[in-house]
Amino acid sequence: MTPLRQRMLEDRQLRGLAPKTQAAYLRAVRQLAEHFGKPPDQVAQEELRAYFLYLKQEKRASRSAFTIALCGIKFFYEQTLQQEWAVFDLVQPPKSRKLPVVFSQEEVRQLLARLRRFHYRVCLTTIYSCGLRLGEGVRLQVADIDSDRHLLHIRQGKGAKDRYVPLPDTTLALLRQQWRSHHHPQWLFPARQQPHATAPLCASGVQRAFKAALADSGIQKRASVHTLRHSYATHLLEAGVNLRVIQSYLGHSSLKTTAIYTHLTRDVQSRAIDVINQMMAELSPEAEPAPW
Repeated sequence: MTPLRQRMLEDRQLRGLAPKTQAAYLRAVRQLAEHFGKPPDQVAQEELRAYFLYLKQEKRASRSAFTIALCGIKFFYEQTLQQEWAVFDLVQPPKSRKLPVVFSQEEVRQLLARLRRFHYRVCLTTIYSCGLRLGEGVRLQVADIDSDRHLLHIRQGKGAKDRYVPLPDTTLALLRQQWRSHHHPQWLFPARQQPHATAPLCASGVQRAFKAALADSGIQKRASVHTLRHSYATHLLEAGVNLRVIQSYLGHSSLKTTAIYTHLTRDVQSRAIDVINQMMAELSPEAEPAPW
């Protein structure tokens, strides 16, 4: 490892960045160096400007990919090299206003019923019924269950934040059944479902099980495990749960992040459709009977 790379690694650790973020930042700087064929500290500001144009215009990087590249490279130059360049004030990620995909409650039931392995079904059921991220679900521990208060303790979630979420009775029963299948002293979902496993279930395996169940269910939506979390929030909002309460369950720092689900609820959509139908009823001429 070069001294420069070691310095950046130490800087990221001092900043307290999550391991995934650290890896993404390092990858962004490595790709910059590979693009110009020289060490990143030898890349000039004009070259850096050209690189960001390349990502936008030629590579057509997605908003998320571009943001990671920008943040990683900016961290390297400003924190590791101590260089304040104007190009970072100019560059902005592409604008995006995509709404997340959401399942109906019936679609959630259909999908979970297609999961063939019990531990995957319990894991994904817990992720949906508690509004968890994939990493939070697979890392659940026996000590995280507060059965008396019917709460689940989520430790070190995104942003290294802890939170409590309600634990439904049916989910608690499934988790108990899951634990009796392996009796692991620490993990609720140990790797290979063995009592002596040293690590939790692999997140990629859960994602593959989800994709297989989605294909088997016939649901035609571009979804991932995270769609279950989006669906949880939307279904709570449809049921009348206060937006601030949902924010605390999801562990969002800003209410604006949670507010996106107000655009996805059926009540909002149905009210809008009723208004549109009323508006159009007075404008549309009487239609002739259709043969179908």
